[in-house]
Amino acid sequence: MSDADQIAKWNSRYRDADPNDARAAEVLSRHMHLLPTAGSALDVACGIGGNGILLASHGLETSAWDVSDVAVDAINRFASNHYLPLTGAVRDAVTDPPAPGSVDVIACTRFLDRSLCPALAAALKPGGLLFYQTFTRLRVHGGGPSNPDYLLKDGELLSLFPTLSPVIYVEERDLGDIAQGFRDQAMLVALRSA
Repeated sequence: MSDADQIAKWNSRYRDADPNDARAAEVLSRHMHLLPTAGSALDVACGIGGNGILLASHGLETSAWDVSDVAVDAINRFASNHYLPLTGAVRDAVTDPPAPGSVDVIACTRFLDRSLCPALAAALKPGGLLFYQTFTRLRVHGGGPSNPDYLLKDGELLSLFPTLSPVIYVEERDLGDIAQGFRDQAMLVALRSA
C-alpha cells in the first residue's frame, strides 16, 4: 500500500471520529500516577488523540503526531476549545522521528514499527518515561492488525528498548481466566536513566 493510500485509509477512519470520545490507552490511564507534574510529552501515531488529551490534561506541553490530517485537525480544534497545551502535527515519526533528548514523556500505542524504537528511546530526556502498548501475535480475543509484522512476539516489547529500564511490563498471554485481565496486547513503561 502506498503512502497516499495509507493516509487515505486513516483519514477515512477518523473522518467521523470525535476527540470527545477518545480514550487513552490502558498503559497510560492505568499508570498516569508515574507522570511528571511538568515537562513535555509526545503522542506518537496519535490517531484521534486519547493519549495526547490525557497528557495535556495532566499539564504536560504535548505534541500529537499522526499521518492523518483529518485526525490532527480534530485534535487541534479540541485542544483550542478546551484550552489544552496540546498541538497536533501531521508528521510520520518513522521518516521524521523526534530529536534526541527532546521530550520528557512519550506515548506510543497500537502502533508498531520496530525501526522507530531506537529513535523513541533516544528522544527521551534523562529521567524520561516511555509508555508503549500494542498488539501481540498471541491473541485470545482477536482484534488488531492481521499482518504479523505489526504484532509483537512473546516478550518482544522488552527487547525493543534495551537502553531503557523497565518500570512496568504486562503481557498476560492466555494464562488463567482469559475472560479477565489485559489480553491480546503488551504494555511497557520504561525509564531513561538520568
